[in-house]
This record gives sequence, C-alpha cells and structure tokens, in this order.
Amino acid sequence: MRDVLIAGIGQVPVGEHWETSLRHLGAKAILGAMEDAGVDRLDGLYVGNMLSGPLSQQEHLGALLADFVGQRGIEALKVEAACGSGAAALRVGYAMIVSGLAEIVGVVGVEKMTEPRGRETTAALAMAADGDYEADHGVTFVALNALLMNRYMMEHEVSHADFAGFAVVAHANGVNNPNAMFRRPITAEQFVRSGVVASPIGLLDASPIGDGAAAVILASRDVVRALGGSRPPVRIAASAFSTDALAIHDRSDLLFLEAAARSSQKAYEQAGIRPDDLDLFELHDAFSIMAALSLEACGFAPRGGGVRLAQDGAIALDGRLPISTMGGLKARGHPVGATGLYQVVEIVQQLRGDAGHNQLPNPFWGMAQNIGGSGASVITHILQAPE
Repeated sequence: MRDVLIAGIGQVPVGEHWETSLRHLGAKAILGAMEDAGVDRLDGLYVGNMLSGPLSQQEHLGALLADFVGQRGIEALKVEAACGSGAAALRVGYAMIVSGLAEIVGVVGVEKMTEPRGRETTAALAMAADGDYEADHGVTFVALNALLMNRYMMEHEVSHADFAGFAVVAHANGVNNPNAMFRRPITAEQFVRSGVVASPIGLLDASPIGDGAAAVILASRDVVRALGGSRPPVRIAASAFSTDALAIHDRSDLLFLEAAARSSQKAYEQAGIRPDDLDLFELHDAFSIMAALSLEACGFAPRGGGVRLAQDGAIALDGRLPISTMGGLKARGHPVGATGLYQVVEIVQQLRGDAGHNQLPNPFWGMAQNIGGSGASVITHILQAPE
C-alpha cells in the first residue's frame, strides 16, 4: 500500500461561535490546512459531521463546503458515525489516497452545537444511542455513561474521587492550548465537589459541547515531494475501524470496549508496533469513565486499572503515556463531528514539534482514538513523526 501523509493542518478555536455559520467554520479550517500544505486544488473533500441536519437544518455538507472553499466540481461527501464522524471521514480520505483513487484530498470535521436550546442538543446527541431501546425510554447520553461508571465503581471497588486525575490532567494541558474552550486548571477537590449531572457523573467528569472545525490535507508521497512545502509531513502509519452493538445492554461485557480493543489491535499490527512504543495517546475522554475504559481496551492497563493510571500520574505530560496533551475533549471541548480531526491535528503538532509549552520530548508515535456513541463505532489512527 502507498504511504499516506498529512501535508497540512488547520483548526479554529472551540467555543460558542454564534455569529459564525457552519460553512464558515468548516471553510476556515479547510483553507488553513490548504495554506499550511501549500496547495490550491484538491481531488476530494470528506466532511465529518453528526448534527448539521437537526441543529443547523443543513445537510449535503460535501457539496456545500467544496463550493464554498473554491473546489466546485470535486468529489465531496459527508461522513457520519456519531461522535466518531471526524475520524470516520479521515478513514475515507485515507482510503482514497492509499488505494490510488486520489492523490490529494481534504478532510474536515465541523460541528455547531451551542445555538439551539440545551434540550434540543441533548435530544440530538441521543441519536447516537439505540433509538428504540435506549433513547425512546428517556435515557440520555450522560445517563448511559453514568450507568457504566456506577458499574465500574462497584466491580472494581473504586470511588468517584479516584477518577479526578483525568479531568485534572486535561485542564492542566488545556491551559496552554489557544484553541481550547477551558484554559484554567482545576484541582481534585474541585472535581469531587462539582455539581452532579447524572450520578455519579459530575460536571467536571463531562466534556463540554462546542462549535468548531479542524482539518487535514492528505497526500501521496509523490505529491508531497512535488509540493516542496516547509512543513514536514506526518505519516499515517495505521487506520482501523471496528463496531459493536449500539445499545450497551446488547454487549457481551458492559465494561470492556470490544470495538476499541479490536480497532487498536488492528492499528498496532498495521503500524508494526506495540502499545508500549507509543509516545502519546489522544483518547476520547468525553466522560472520565470512557478514558478509563479506553486505556484498558487498548492494552495500557488491566481490567480495572485504567483509573489507576490517572491516580499515579502516568497520563500527565511527564508520565509514561501522556494523554489529552492539548486538553482533550474535556478542556478543549467536544464539537462532536470535529473531535476526531482535532485529535489528529494535535498529534501532528506534537510530532512536528509545534505543541508549544505542551511539547513532549521528541515523540515519534502518536495514536488517536475517536469513539462514536458509547463505544459502538471506534476509529483508531496511528501517526508517525517525520523521518
């Protein structure tokens, strides 16, 4: 298979962009990535988005954005996999390059979530769950994660306070990210005392919704050589996708993310590495419980041991496996369809040496894992630093 390289990146700050439309958010990220790559023409454009229909009354984002960024006529489409839509779009773009069907493409994740009333956004997010057997019975997305967290605490004999490290690390890292929603540190005491959203999940367990867009330009090695850009390209060493039952009650094991395990294992095999080889992991910390379950499913901790990594400092910037290095979903924010691309853009920053105060020492392998729903769609990408 051909190498697929990330030639350019672009992003906008996550926040409440009430005066900026969905198309303008997406266009800013795409054009920023094109400028970074030094290109003015694409073969295709793939848009990760979950909620443009119910929240912005706008579908057909592929053609809309292709036209708006001056690429009318190219192949362009929207890709949807709930909160994993951004990484799912990246996988489509990767497939186009690795197969030889295209030489250079753009991939963007974009979402606007803050303008509708809160109950409308909550109802729209519930579409990521099983409509017949979860959402129709009034179970919100937060409540589903609360059920998982309660079960985890009971089976592994841990307390809610034991999860504090995930939020503390994310907020500490978000301080130095100009694109993050929340740039203030928090303490473990603040985590414990934060208001309850759905017991045991507190306000500081949960990632905030937001508006945002992030984009990458993918190209074959021959195209990157011809571009002769000043920015070193980052190689996508692996791309893997796996699914599980949508409803959590249909899974064989409530507390093991099977799709995350399968997706990460495929990615390790493609890249020819082991979990211990990774220098950083941008995981899907939509809720503290998801961070713990992801670490276990991906082979970084035994069952029940994910929360221990948050307690002993292993996930901090100076730990053995830094996560959420620019704030993660928790501090950067979680504009759902864009999150998977923010994760990849942030790894590219680390591998290029452009992460500022959060820069890790000479990272070579980085992994991003984007989760759709409560674990039903999991897309994993492993990136390799410029050689």
